[in-house]
Amino acid sequence: MKGHFLLFILLTFSLQGISQKGFEFGGFIGVSNYIGDFNPDFSLKTPGPAMAAIGRYNFNSRTSLRLDFGAGRISGKDALSDNSFQQARNLSFRTDYIDASLGFEFNFFNLIHGSRDQFYTPYIFGGLALAYYNPKANLNGDWHALRYLGTEGQREGNEYAQIAAGTAYGFGMKVDFNYEWSFNAELAIRQLGTDYLDDVSTVYPNMPELEMRHGVLAVQLSDRSPELGIEPIGAPGRQRGDSRDNDMYYTFRVGIVYYIGLLQCPSISRPHS
Repeated sequence: MKGHFLLFILLTFSLQGISQKGFEFGGFIGVSNYIGDFNPDFSLKTPGPAMAAIGRYNFNSRTSLRLDFGAGRISGKDALSDNSFQQARNLSFRTDYIDASLGFEFNFFNLIHGSRDQFYTPYIFGGLALAYYNPKANLNGDWHALRYLGTEGQREGNEYAQIAAGTAYGFGMKVDFNYEWSFNAELAIRQLGTDYLDDVSTVYPNMPELEMRHGVLAVQLSDRSPELGIEPIGAPGRQRGDSRDNDMYYTFRVGIVYYIGLLQCPSISRPHS
């Protein structure tokens, strides 16, 4: 909901800034973190690498159209949780992601490239996003893709999608070094329309049926509680995840951006002949 609200504000709010049209291109590096069934409490125990490329078209000194492409890795592990249910569940995952987003950006202050006074501003942004993901789990040193194993009873042809749509939003800070170059730092959030970034969402399947369809490996990765030396907890229909909230991830990243454009001065009135 927060992402949709921010997108609404950016699409409907209009403020006339000083005209300074032009393109910006840059690159970012940072860390990403996931929020979902393994990490419902926003902990920072499993950060992953992240990178991004960004392009902007500045309509003026306040507003711009923004396109960015990102990639990184997110992960989660029940063994790191203090929650007894998660500890007994004993699941884990990681996924590399690739995402793209398109939206609008708003500067709180006028940003005039090359100015000695108006060379910095906080900003917010919001838009639409697409993300590719492919959750995997490690078993005996080997990583196994989980989507086609039906770990929650998904039948062949009814697997969750590998591309999810959602909203992209966040906030940041820009500081110009000079007319062309600026430093940007931002928190970028992807709130997606899937609860399967981590392969965990609903309930345990019927294990004999799962073994018949996908083999022993699917059973081993669906219920990993036996690895702790306890009785298997994966009874059919028993809670495995929480489907009430979709998964999301965020990235804190810093980067350098290059501005291409000319400061457009107001036209001078011509005297009537």
